Amino acid sequence: MDTKKLRQKILDLAIHGKLVPQDPNDEPASVLLERIRAEKEQLIKEGKIKAPKKSKTAGDTSHYRKDWPFKVPEGWVWTTLDTIARFSGGKTPSMEDRSNWENGKHLWITSKDMKSEAICDSQIKLSDTGLQGMTIHHPGTILMVNRSGILRRTLPLAVLQKDATINQDLKAIIPYRFDSSPYLFYCLKAFEPIILQDYKKAGTTVDNINFDLFVTIPIPLPPIQEQGRIVQSIQSWMERIMTIEESNDEILDTIDSTKGKILELAIKGKLVPQDPSDEPAIELLKRINPSFKPSYNLHYDGTIPPGWQVCHVCDLFDVTMGQSPEGSSLNKTDGIEFHQGKICFTNKYLSESGVFTSAPTKYATSNSLLCCVRAPVGVFNITQRTICIGRGLCALTPRMNGVEPNYWFYALSSYREYYEGKSTGTTFKAISGDIIRNTIVLLPPIREQKRIINKITELFTILDHISNSINSSE
Repeated sequence: MDTKKLRQKILDLAIHGKLVPQDPNDEPASVLLERIRAEKEQLIKEGKIKAPKKSKTAGDTSHYRKDWPFKVPEGWVWTTLDTIARFSGGKTPSMEDRSNWENGKHLWITSKDMKSEAICDSQIKLSDTGLQGMTIHHPGTILMVNRSGILRRTLPLAVLQKDATINQDLKAIIPYRFDSSPYLFYCLKAFEPIILQDYKKAGTTVDNINFDLFVTIPIPLPPIQEQGRIVQSIQSWMERIMTIEESNDEILDTIDSTKGKILELAIKGKLVPQDPSDEPAIELLKRINPSFKPSYNLHYDGTIPPGWQVCHVCDLFDVTMGQSPEGSSLNKTDGIEFHQGKICFTNKYLSESGVFTSAPTKYATSNSLLCCVRAPVGVFNITQRTICIGRGLCALTPRMNGVEPNYWFYALSSYREYYEGKSTGTTFKAISGDIIRNTIVLLPPIREQKRIINKITELFTILDHISNSINSSE
């Protein structure tokens, strides 16, 4: 289920008057507009607000226009935002003057706070000194991010729940009737795609809303009683959608834990049955190192499956710790591809770094297993090409055929917590080459390694299909 589209559909039904039934006993919205006009004139007369500039679309008779976007139900009227609300900007007191901020207790809302529909707090607060000269907005005020790079993707809107001030990246939309705030908020949310398309100005670094045009946006206004019913219905629907999304999150968490359980079974020899005809792993180890003998000093907690063998990582791989070349040799045009740390790590295969060096030092060749030894420690990837590895990486190169890289990617990935526990350092956590070399592992027969990979691939494909279906619908 595409919950994002479902949210938009509910909002569209609401502003078209199709979410809840109309009640002929409701006082028409035209009467509400007359009350707003009277309240506005009284505020102007008392000097509490300035008389708004007359726009081409605003005015007390604006609902008689013939070019509104769609037909509204009987009892509704079309109007414009600047007819039913006034607006205010924000600012930032001097950041250099610490008296504006020390012991702050007054909310100062920025775009960083606009992460929910209801605003009750702010990351930064103003002191009594900083509050001087600021406009205080009251509960029911609608806040909108007016200038930010985020406007390329979404339009953050929120309703104030407490008195607050705002910075210059926000605009305050102050309804003349605060009891209309909840409906007006959802109405603007319904128009979000249109606002981002038709009322936005693109900038070189950040985008902004063309506010002079935005204030004239058409608003379908229901009777005040119906506004309440619409808001109640929207909130009920949104709670149901949130429950669906939470269920999806639970499913994704279950998928992650299921994958972990699959890998746990795989490295313990419990994912696929053993085949007595498989060549025992000890024979493979003898080919790698003719002098290899099982060591009874190796401590392994658990049952060793038939045909498997306990050994060290260094019995299977040549472990090469990375060494960074001189900084002046790094470039983006030629030489050998350079990697350091986890920057280009993906779920399995190492992605391209885009950085090259003309003075390569330590190499990792095709099918080498990379171990990140900088934070986060213990992350593994496979590289499918020859690269230069710097500090923070090590290459585990199979010593001969019979060490299946795809199997060991999953097997050694399960050691992440172990490596994190072994990591040391003050500037960053790291593990030494000796710790990696002396890691105790279980080696399955080569044929079983392949069967395990096939089973993991089969199961992960099913789980990934479910995950992708959920993620693509959100």
